[in-house]
Amino acid sequence: MEVVQPPFKKAPIVASLLIAAFVAILSQTLLNVALPKMMDDLKIGENTIQWLITGYMLVNGILVPISAYLIGRFTTRQLFLAATGLFTAGTVLCAAAPSFEFLLAGRLIQAAGAGILMPLMSIVFLTIFPIEQRGKAMGMMGLAMIFAPAVGPTLSGWIVENYSWRVLFYIVLPIAVIGLVFGAVSMRNVGQTTRPKFDTLGVTFSTLGFGGLLYGFSDASNDGWDSPRVLVSLIAGVVFLILFVWREMKTEKPILEFRVFKYDMFSLTTVINVIITMAMFSAMILLPIFLQNIRGFSPVKSGLLLLPGALLMGLMSPITGMIFDRIGARWLAVIGLLITTLTTYELSRLTVSTTYNHMLLLYTLRMFGMSMLMMPIQTAGLNQLPRRLNAHGSAMSQTLRNVAGALGTALLVTLFMNASEDRGKELVQAAGINPADPANQTKMLEITQQATVYGINHAFVVSMWMAVAALALAFFIRRVEPNREKDVHAE
Repeated sequence: MEVVQPPFKKAPIVASLLIAAFVAILSQTLLNVALPKMMDDLKIGENTIQWLITGYMLVNGILVPISAYLIGRFTTRQLFLAATGLFTAGTVLCAAAPSFEFLLAGRLIQAAGAGILMPLMSIVFLTIFPIEQRGKAMGMMGLAMIFAPAVGPTLSGWIVENYSWRVLFYIVLPIAVIGLVFGAVSMRNVGQTTRPKFDTLGVTFSTLGFGGLLYGFSDASNDGWDSPRVLVSLIAGVVFLILFVWREMKTEKPILEFRVFKYDMFSLTTVINVIITMAMFSAMILLPIFLQNIRGFSPVKSGLLLLPGALLMGLMSPITGMIFDRIGARWLAVIGLLITTLTTYELSRLTVSTTYNHMLLLYTLRMFGMSMLMMPIQTAGLNQLPRRLNAHGSAMSQTLRNVAGALGTALLVTLFMNASEDRGKELVQAAGINPADPANQTKMLEITQQATVYGINHAFVVSMWMAVAALALAFFIRRVEPNREKDVHAE
């Protein structure tokens, strides 16, 4: 058993984890704007190219539940170097990939590294910082988790307009190498290794369960909810998840500890964070569609709309962390969700003449509201857990947020597409025109734009009601005394 004895320097450990986490999250969203260019270059279709996104999410979702076992089995240093090394190797393979198959393999290797890094960062932060400083610590962690996804589309849009899509990986690679080298020098072993037994059956059930759900939710936006492939994936995912829960409740050493839900504040904050994660994706996905397809702005300008909100969110994360340490999570969550609800309502009233600056202001204000939510709420829930359950609580939160991200993306995009299609049919029927007649081309373009705006507004309305539900739950958050139970387990 290996334990780090204080004192040890926190700053190099934190810096190593933040660099690695930033580049891992950046890579997750960097390809979204570049996919059309990659399709042309690699001569493949939409159903094939989307695996670069779906596959990344699948591997991430599968590895997160196993993270608690890995954190118990290996030292912090071993896990960090393995995860960062995997991510770096995957990036090299992506940059040099001669075909789509090699590119996909590189993405999956990247995702394996990222799936280990994120839960590891949560556990290290919770371990090395005193309980009364956890809010500030998790706020620093939020810098990487919040800033990277919004910077990704802007950077990607600029690169694909001016250079090859491979430059995306050339930019990621040196940052990954810096994180790996810096971590090799400065990372220390935090906590203890407990040599837990590997639950093969539990891992199999969780892989098939979470993998089935994530694949079904991701593919639904392409093939539709009634697709046999989607239905089979979702049903199989639910069945195997039920088996997984049954297995984990029966075994003495579960890989994902469902007993964390015995703690009421952890359960409540996890539900709120799942809802917030689903709602957050609406603006990130729908606004670029509106800007490019309706207003005709370039990918760069679409990405730039997300940048001020990302910068504000990054700046606010440490501040909200310090506020959390003083007043707790409830009023931060209430104020943040009020702002999120009001700005989402305004975004549900877009028209074909809505200005760029108006949307920029609304999105920035929305991200200001979001900056008060995720880290403080998650920390409030984790604070209630005894230290022996920190790794399991973090793994549970990360897993459910991955599932919520996939579900939110699929749900809102599918609602947008279905509402647009139905509205388009209504407008064509009301106009009494033949869509195939070239003479009606101008009118059909106008109808398509109106239908698209209607669909986007419909998705934002759903997102607004998600925020309302989270707001109602936020009033029940109470400030619990951080659980100071010592780790007395001898496994």
